[in-house]
Formats: sequence, structure tokens, C-alpha cells
Amino acid sequence: MKKTTLLVIVGLLAVSSLIGFRLASNKKKIDEKNQLPTNTNIAIPVTAAVVSEGLVSQQLIKTGNLIPFKEAEIMATAAGKVTRVNFDLGSSVSKGATLISVDSKLKELSLEATQLSIDKLKKDVNRYNTLLAGNATTEIQVNETNYNYQNALNQAEQIKKQIQDANVKAPISGRVVKKNIEAGEYVNAGTVLGTILDVSRLKVQVLVNEKDVYALREGQPVRVTADVFPNRIFNGQISYIAPQGNDEHNYPVEITLNNGGLLKAGTFVNVDFSKKSNQQALQIPRSALVASIKTPYVYVIDGGKVRQRPISVGRDFGDTIEVTSGLQAGEQVVTTGQINLSDGAPVQVTK
Repeated sequence: MKKTTLLVIVGLLAVSSLIGFRLASNKKKIDEKNQLPTNTNIAIPVTAAVVSEGLVSQQLIKTGNLIPFKEAEIMATAAGKVTRVNFDLGSSVSKGATLISVDSKLKELSLEATQLSIDKLKKDVNRYNTLLAGNATTEIQVNETNYNYQNALNQAEQIKKQIQDANVKAPISGRVVKKNIEAGEYVNAGTVLGTILDVSRLKVQVLVNEKDVYALREGQPVRVTADVFPNRIFNGQISYIAPQGNDEHNYPVEITLNNGGLLKAGTFVNVDFSKKSNQQALQIPRSALVASIKTPYVYVIDGGKVRQRPISVGRDFGDTIEVTSGLQAGEQVVTTGQINLSDGAPVQVTK
């Protein structure tokens, strides 16, 4: 009985071993079938387009930020203790209005003393002229007295000017946007005490290329729009065209518009010159772009392989997009199949 049991157990173990061997063998075959091919020289099919330069006709629209028509600093013209401040932050002021008074008491006393000296010297000049007519004095004495009199007059004018400078006046009309002073503080000549902005009118400065700037003229009306007022058009006019361009052949153009109290300095606006702009632009199909517009790159085909190349893009023309740097006319860029590509991968261009 024991011998029969032993034979059964041995038989079961043999069968189990045979089944395990078969399973292991089958798993190896399955794994070999599922393994990806290791041949990296297989060309990946892609479509491509040639980078080309073409003429683009668009409405001449430029963008920029509004700036104040005028901006001026309130500046101390004399040193001393501030006795009075006649404005607050946000105050509207008129050109020539007294904004700050600096203590000038000592100068006023000095002016009084100088005026007394002037009165005395004037009498001396008249007296010595009378004496000279009667040969009772010398011409030298008359000249010296007259010199002292003229010198006192000049000194009095200087003191008057210093007293006037103690009153700081508004250099332009507008609103106070910075206040850097309070009564009781001591200031030196040249200290900036505040800032005034004139926003009754606003300006925007844009760059216009050489081909378009010759179609513009100073005084020409333009239309200005802002995203904050989507259904409103502001009327402006070209107030300045630079006589000289920069290294990129772009010319600064300034547009002035009446504010009407709506727009604020710093607002982003679009300037429509109501003209067509015809320019040469390097273009690629939009489908060639990989990643986002902020960090774009393309795959350039070079000798049967692709190279990843970062680029800078400009205007969007719908199906095509402008390339401002990173590519040259005549190069080939991949337009489909980029998902399977990596830098240096072999490709085959299909139609």
C-alpha cells in the first residue's frame, strides 16, 4: 500500500514539472512576440513643407500703451523749511499756482536792509553829482558812490529772486500723482517734492517699418481702440513721425488723442492707421509648430534626419504663421508625424 502511494506521488510530481516547463516555454515565446523591434534605423514617415518668404497684405494696426500728454516733477528751487503745502495726492492744479512755500523770513529782512542802503546810496549819488558840478569833489568819489549804488540794486534783485524761488509753483496743469513732502520738513534746492500728470490728452508711441512709414503724415487721423471699451472708437491723430529710424529700420510714430476722461495712462490700445501694409514675411504652415506659441519649436529635415529647432514667431495669418527667427527660406519642416519624432530620428517624407 505504501509502495503504491509513493508511485502515485512520484507520478504527480513528474506531471507538475512537465506542465511548469511547458508554461515557462510558452511565456518566453509570448514575450518574444510582444518585444518591440530594436532596429532604430527605420525611417518614420512624415509630411513636410518648405519654409518660404511671401508678400503679406494686412491692415496696418499697431499696439502700444497710453502715456500722459505731459508729465512734470514738482521741484524745490530754494533750500529751507517748508512752511506750507497747498496740495494733496490727487489734487488738480493749474500751471503757475503756488504749491509749496519755503521759509524766507531771513531773506525778507535782508531785502529790507538792502533797500535802506539803496535809499541812502541814491541820495549820496545825487549829492556827489551836485558837488562835482561845483568842483567840490572828485570824479573818482562820484564813480565809487555810483558803483556802490548799482551794486546794491543788483543785490536787491538777487534777494527778490530768492524770495520768489521760496514759493514752488506748478510747472504744468494736471493732477498730482505723487506727493513727497509735508509741512515742517527741510528741503534742498533740486529736491523732488511730487509729480504732476496731464491726462486731458494722452499719447501712444508705436514703431512703424520703413515700407509703411512713408505712407503716413503728421496730422493724419487714426482710430484708437481699447479692450476695456470694446465698442468705442477714440479719434486720434499722428503728432510726430521720427526723421530717423532705428537699426531695424523701424520709425517711432506718436499718436495723440483727446481723452474725454475715460482712458487712463498705461492702458493697452490698438492704433488703426486705416491703410494696408504690404510686407515680406518668412512663413511656415501652422501645423509645423510643436509646443505652444510661447515656446515654439519645429523639426527641420536635414540629411534624412530631423533636428529639433526653437523658433520665434510673429503674426498669425490663419493657416500660416510668421517666423521672425530660427529658420531660413528653403529649409524643410515637418508638418505631420511630429508625435513620433525625437531629435536625430530618421524620417521619410511622404506626399
